[in-house]
Amino acid sequence: MKTSRQTKPASHLWLDAIPKNWTETRLRFVANVSNSNVDKKSYEGQVPVRLCNYTDVYYNERIEPELEFMEATATPEEIKKFQLREGDVIITKDSEDPADIGVPSLVMEDMPGVVCGYHLSVIRASDPITAAYLQYSIMSQINKAQLYVDTPGVTRFGLDQDTIKSIVVLLPPFGERRQIVEMLRSETGQIDGLIEKKTRFIALLNDKEKSMIAHFVRRGIDATAPTKDSGVEWRGVVPAHWQRARMKNHFKQVKRQGFDDLTVLSVYREFGVIEKASRSDNINKTPEDLSKYQLVEPNDLAINKMKAWQGSMGISPFLGITSPDYLVMKPIGEHNPRYMHHYLRAKPMPWVYRLISNGIRTDQWRLEPEKFLELPVFLPPMDEQEAIANRIDRELDRIRDLIEKTERSIALLKEKRAALITAAVTGKIDVRAAA
Repeated sequence: MKTSRQTKPASHLWLDAIPKNWTETRLRFVANVSNSNVDKKSYEGQVPVRLCNYTDVYYNERIEPELEFMEATATPEEIKKFQLREGDVIITKDSEDPADIGVPSLVMEDMPGVVCGYHLSVIRASDPITAAYLQYSIMSQINKAQLYVDTPGVTRFGLDQDTIKSIVVLLPPFGERRQIVEMLRSETGQIDGLIEKKTRFIALLNDKEKSMIAHFVRRGIDATAPTKDSGVEWRGVVPAHWQRARMKNHFKQVKRQGFDDLTVLSVYREFGVIEKASRSDNINKTPEDLSKYQLVEPNDLAINKMKAWQGSMGISPFLGITSPDYLVMKPIGEHNPRYMHHYLRAKPMPWVYRLISNGIRTDQWRLEPEKFLELPVFLPPMDEQEAIANRIDRELDRIRDLIEKTERSIALLKEKRAALITAAVTGKIDVRAAA
């Protein structure tokens, strides 16, 4: 479907040419743009409404009645202006990350009582086909790049109405516009279906990983080994030759400070202890004064005591320092650190940490070291711990290799999807030839 049609020079900085029968224009000339001022609060005397929020738009390319909208209030004038109508294109206009700005979502039908919320703009075209085409145009790589460049800000970024109205639209004749919309809906729908299947596959692999680890650290790798009742309700049966101890026989809390020249470490629910700089998604700012940060040596146990119930702990493979609010424990008993790492993070241990944590609200449950150190632990002999750890690591390598390959294929599908949309709305694909 690549085009060999007649073209004309384009004035857009990032385009050489567009189809000769297309019009290069700005959004202001093909749609009305309004920035919503309806906030999340409810005010006495206003009309109860449901609010379409930033996250509703950011995470959904289509706005449909099945979404769970929050309750709020609005004035009759706001309702008249911002109530969602079929064909409305809603875009994000403010964020702490400029890459999150200008994300469009299409309203699929009239939604009485649902109002567009703050930090969003409503783009209202003359007809549903043009609206759908505008959504794809705003999603194109050239417009995403242009909005990124045009978004002012330092810690928070925002689009003003004039910038939104100045978005470049390459507008084909209406018939071709319809063909482009139909083609993109079909092609992106197929790509989205593949992405969904691969995403479900990753979820299954993650579940398999957790189940595999839990089985091996609780029952070992010899399925024929005799078992006995552990006497602990949450532990159930254990191999008969495993020995019971308590965590205090294997760990001792320490707090060693004054090592601020070492690498800063963090504790992740998904990984355990990692070098903080290795992750770009850690938004917690490291203070300039690290004198109170705690020393962590290889094979030490580091625990985020506020999130232990989520599994946020692990045996450190690194030398470094970590938050003074964490628990750091030095190994004192004989155990394989890799086995212990997997055991402490496997089911049902996070549930057990939740049982012994203190707090009123979920996000304020605190694991006290004394209660952790009293927990029973059943351990196999050292050579068996080594064998179990090796088996887990081999299985993890295999599963995570599959996950990595699947994630790469998803990334390629998303790139293909984005390139297809851009090519279609810039005239690089002649959909008329396929009609």
